[in-house]
Formats: sequence, structure tokens, C-alpha cells
Amino acid sequence: MLMNDAENAVLEPILKLLIEQGPQGMAEMFTTLFNLAMRLEREQFLNAATYERSSERLGYANGTKPKKIDTKAGTLTVDIPKTRETEEPFYPQSLERGCRSSRALQVAVAEMYIRGVSTRDVEKVMGHFGLESLSSTQVSRATKLLDEELENWRNRPLGEIAYLILDARYEKVRINGIVRDAAVLSAIGVGPDGNRQLLGVSVELSEAEVHWRSFLQTLVTRGLRGVQYIVSDDHAGLKAARRAVFGGTPWQRCQYHLAQNAIHHTPNQAIKKEIGAELRSVWNARNIDHAKEELDRLVKKYRDTAPKLADWLEANVPEGLTVFQLPSKHRVRMRTSNAIERAVQQEIKRRTAKIRIFPNVDSLLRLVTAVLVEIDEKWSVARDRYIVWNTEDV
Repeated sequence: MLMNDAENAVLEPILKLLIEQGPQGMAEMFTTLFNLAMRLEREQFLNAATYERSSERLGYANGTKPKKIDTKAGTLTVDIPKTRETEEPFYPQSLERGCRSSRALQVAVAEMYIRGVSTRDVEKVMGHFGLESLSSTQVSRATKLLDEELENWRNRPLGEIAYLILDARYEKVRINGIVRDAAVLSAIGVGPDGNRQLLGVSVELSEAEVHWRSFLQTLVTRGLRGVQYIVSDDHAGLKAARRAVFGGTPWQRCQYHLAQNAIHHTPNQAIKKEIGAELRSVWNARNIDHAKEELDRLVKKYRDTAPKLADWLEANVPEGLTVFQLPSKHRVRMRTSNAIERAVQQEIKRRTAKIRIFPNVDSLLRLVTAVLVEIDEKWSVARDRYIVWNTEDV
């Protein structure tokens, strides 16, 4: 059967390589295939071919970015297609963005197998990854290669960061035969270029001040500087550590968590249903003076009917108004820690759900770091900036 013109155009450069170089041209052929697959995937992502005029287009092509990948044909340098004016950054599935996290997940399951951990899902997960009989030597070798790569990322030099977002989540870890909760501490930074990046991660057995302080000091030691604004939840350990390491930096208490906390201080269901909308009138105020007026109105409303709620609002909500110091265009994204919770914590949860209980702290740190590296790489090729700096916007 004869090929049509489109198929011929796709296959011609690959066939040419095979004819001219034979097996010696496998690396170049795979590179060509990768680049072609990624370009086709970008067209599907944008819902339009290159240069195609279409009302259904979801964004635009924006060149490529080189990246080295390891394959059985050797180390290849491929061209990752970039996009602009899209709702979400594009990253080709052709490169299996989950490669590191899949390897980390496999190692975690293998460790469970080697240690004889009896859980209902171990054999099921092992089968999914094709893991059968494994020796401790094999697991150790795979762990060493992965850990070196991930440790280099955790210790890489940092630079100037204007906005800092901090958060933690908990995962279950088996320590000396006992299942305990371990805190995964993480940080996102927004630099002067407006791009966000994952700065680091640490796994500790609690969110105590000593652990948060050590994590923050590590960021500073690695070169973090220029922080102008911090947003996080109101955890006592984090608050004390933040004051110790970034004492003079303005702090924004996450408005989402504030609203959730407010619900727990309501005396009845009727107020519980209303308080969220009422707080939004404070959060969405046009300036700090208007926000304070809305807060005063809210406190007065509940002074007689719900005095404990009124006292709580008066004492706590002002910590959620620091964001009004920022340019108005930055406020929606920087008034909560959702940048971590939605983009990072949910992805960590999706990956760790397959394990449920980690065999040790190192295994948890390995998988979480792998997930963060992949998210960070995805952000690094995004065309649209997370924050647009505008000196005229004050």
C-alpha cells in the first residue's frame, strides 16, 4: 500500500537515517522520533496544527527547549516543544514525565518486599511494576543511583526569591515497627522573573519549630535571599521558625485556612453556612482600609449573637490582610498557600497513595523529592509567568 503525502513527510527523515546509517544511526533516529512525537502531542494539546488558523485553538507554539534524556540507545538531546497563552503548561507525555517518581515508587515497593512488610497491596503494586523476585543488593543499587540524583537537586544553589510559600503535609511511615506520621515540609519561591520554582523539601517526624527552622536555614545556606513576603498556614512551629530565620519579612496567613478555622468557631449551622461568604467580602476588598471596614462590620454583627466568634475574627483575620501590601495583580495568587496545596500536595498525595505506609523515612523523602523535581521541570518550561511584575502597579 502506498503512503499518502502526510505519512511520507513524517517517515521520510526516519527512513533516510536508516538507509544512510543503518543500526549506527539508532540514537539519531530515536531523537527524531521523540521530537516528532512531542510536536504531534503539542498539536493535540493546542487543538491545532502548526500555523493552522482555527477558532478551536487553545494556545500557541513557542519554540523548543533542549533536554538530555537517558535511553537504551544512549543519552539523547531532544527538543521539548513549548507553548504560550495556555491555561496549563505543556509537557509531553512522550518523555514520561513521571520517570523519576515511578522509579522511586518501585524502590519503595521493593523495600517493603525486602523487609517483609505485610500489606494487602504490596503484591498488587509489585505486579503492576513488573517486580517479582528482588534481592537486597538489587534494591540497594537502584536506591543509590536514584538518591544521588535527588540529593543533588535538594542541595542545588538557590538565588534571589521575592515571594516564599511554605506548607506541610503528613504521610505514614513505619519506624521501628510502629507506624508514625511524618511531616513533609516544602517551599515554593517566585523569583524576580515572575516564574515559580520548588526550592526544597524535608521529611521530619513533626512540624516542631526545630524542624522548620532547620529546613528554612538550609534554604538560606543554599543561597536563598531577597525574600520580601511569606505566605503559610498558622502552625506554631512554623511561625516560631519563620520569625527566627526571616524575622523582618512580612507574613501572610493563608486566607483559605483562616476561613476553614473560622467555621470551627461558629456556634450554629446557620452562621457556619454564612461565614465563608462574609469573609470573602474582607478578602476581596479594594484596599486595606476597605478590608478593615468590612472586618469591623463583621465583628460588630456577631458581637452579641456569637461573641467567641467575634473575638476570634478580631484577633486572627488581620493576619490574613498582609497581602494588601502587594500590587493588586499579585493578590489573588499570593493570598493563600494554594500554589503548594493544589499543584504540589495533591500530586504528592496521588503518588504516595499507592504505598500508604512507607517502609522508612528515606523512602518517603525519595519519592516526594522525585515528584517535586518533575513538577519543577514542568514549571521551568512553562511560557507564562506565575507573577507579572509591574513597577507602575502599586
